Amino acid sequence: MVLLVRHGRTPTTGRVLPGRTPGLHLSDEGRGQAEEVAGRIAALGERDGSAPVAVYASPLERTVETARPIARHLGLRVRTERGLLECDFGRWTGGRLAALARTPEWATVQRWPSGFRFPGGESFLEMQARMVDTLARLVERHRGATVVAVSHADPIKAVVAEAAGTPLDLFQRLTVAPCSVSALAYTGAGPCVLTVNSTASLEALAIA
Repeated sequence: MVLLVRHGRTPTTGRVLPGRTPGLHLSDEGRGQAEEVAGRIAALGERDGSAPVAVYASPLERTVETARPIARHLGLRVRTERGLLECDFGRWTGGRLAALARTPEWATVQRWPSGFRFPGGESFLEMQARMVDTLARLVERHRGATVVAVSHADPIKAVVAEAAGTPLDLFQRLTVAPCSVSALAYTGAGPCVLTVNSTASLEALAIA
């Protein structure tokens, strides 16, 4: 099982498209969210003995800072994994969302993302393929175990959509809140979506 965790809130969450810009840290609220999700994930392992065996994070500061409390609660270290990085937004990086929403391209991003490439950056299809490949490697590396992967909203939404058989052009209908948990189980028949955008107890995952 893979527990996909979106990083906690930052000073720019909901206002700016930071992308891969370095130096963006969690806000005070985000640090509190990270501690809270760490406790929820640790409680999952205490219930049935299936505690995660590894904690991975995108190399950006906000994901690593979210992963640290999770790793600490589990007695593990944070491993950085470039495949979990935010989408490369190219020349849109750092743009204010309110301004980007007024561009002609914004409708394509929302309604036909499979046909869009960020100027000078990555396409949504490339981002999705990267995330799918990365999780496949992590699952193979920790066969039969549970791992945590701390990433970003769009990459998590894209890989959940792929696991559910949802077309990428509909992935914007998913919501992945800061420090929410989305869980995927990998079986011989393919991935199974256990939960999406959970900000409550993960107790039901122990039963699944």
